[in-house]
Amino acid sequence: MGRAGRALQEALATYGLSQNKLAVTMGMERTVVYRWVHERVDPTGETIVEIVRALNQLDPQAAKAFIALYLIPVLNEP
Repeated sequence: MGRAGRALQEALATYGLSQNKLAVTMGMERTVVYRWVHERVDPTGETIVEIVRALNQLDPQAAKAFIALYLIPVLNEP
């Protein structure tokens, strides 16, 4: 558990986006985003897509960073 949360936390911090702003854009409670960022729960695959869409609305570069942080390490695994 945790890779998505860590990637999201880094993308939000790097691009100056708040958990609340992401939650509002996604139409959900801030506590849900908090639980992802603090690795309490992992977002589902469908939710990852929703996160990318919301980040893209807020800052396309943040969406690209999240994708890179979350998925690029998978390509480097043996």
